[in-house]
Amino acid sequence: MFNIPNTLAFIRLLIAPVMFWVILNPQLFTDNGWHISWSYYTAALLFVIASVTDFFDGYIARELDQITIVGQILDPLADKMLTLAAFLGLMMSGEASAWAIYIILGRELFITSLRTLSVSIGIDVSASLMGKVKTVVQMIAIGFLLMHWHGGTSILWMAVAVTLYSGAEYLIAFAKAYNKGNK
Repeated sequence: MFNIPNTLAFIRLLIAPVMFWVILNPQLFTDNGWHISWSYYTAALLFVIASVTDFFDGYIARELDQITIVGQILDPLADKMLTLAAFLGLMMSGEASAWAIYIILGRELFITSLRTLSVSIGIDVSASLMGKVKTVVQMIAIGFLLMHWHGGTSILWMAVAVTLYSGAEYLIAFAKAYNKGNK
């Protein structure tokens, strides 16, 4: 079922590969006489637009009671595609540490798998506050790296630390819920 929140998530899915392409093709701007910074601005603008859709799709879904199964699948998929496009594009363009990106993406895949397992065995482990902090720190890191601002690499490593911490927190919550259900 397509409603406003699901449409916004779908738009985010469409923006992600365009942003990825812009990150990897700065010559599109320089070959046409524009300064390379326009490539950074364009990628950052696409990322901001997509990130804003992430905020509003959740807000609208809750406020208008438009939470759907499609949305519950589409929203996290769109989130992962956006961060995947940004982080991989930054890594491939040499703007981000391959190790940092590997750790972040590895955690994301692991926790997504754990969430799938949770749902399949009837365990509800909702996203924690630290999971939301992780998302914000990752978005700030992506923004700084896209704009080539000073401190982007440091913020990326802070994002790695928060990402690992929130992953451990989720794993502990899953283990507690699993053990409680199997007593």
